[in-house]
Amino acid sequence: MALVVAQEVPTSSSMAVPHGPAGVGEARHRMRVQLRRGGVAESVIDDAVLILSELLSNACKHGRPLGDALAGDGDVRAAWRVDAGGRLTVEVTDGGGPTRPAPATPSVTAHGGRGLNIITALADDWGVRDDARGEVTVWVIVHSDVHDPDAGRRRSDFAARVVAPSVAIPDLDFSDAFDDLG
Repeated sequence: MALVVAQEVPTSSSMAVPHGPAGVGEARHRMRVQLRRGGVAESVIDDAVLILSELLSNACKHGRPLGDALAGDGDVRAAWRVDAGGRLTVEVTDGGGPTRPAPATPSVTAHGGRGLNIITALADDWGVRDDARGEVTVWVIVHSDVHDPDAGRRRSDFAARVVAPSVAIPDLDFSDAFDDLG
């Protein structure tokens, strides 16, 4: 008779991430591995990893590190959890900054400013929580039930393909345009 031992998969994780791009890859990798072990759908994991990346980038760009560290030193905190109801929440906490996190309306040629708009499109909900120490946490409910068979399927309004109207171009005949050059 074989003895089967159930392995408990972590349903939550919290980690310090260096204030800057150095630790983002490690955080994404750790999240992906843990959520995959927890049986979360790949499409939900992909969304969660993208959301984590956006939150960490924003925290490092707009927020201070936690504690008394100078800008560029110290850490921010990344956390994620799947609660008993199957809701996946991702949080990133930094030391606060000069502005509140809010979706921007960047120009078409802008190199940034779309992160919170992406999060709004992917997630079920998100918000900002302040604490007494000046820390700011941006939280995101990635999906309200990661065990739902439809978990991670894009909403029909997620992205619409825009097709330019057809334009008629008249036949142009250049056959004799260069006759005098010869």
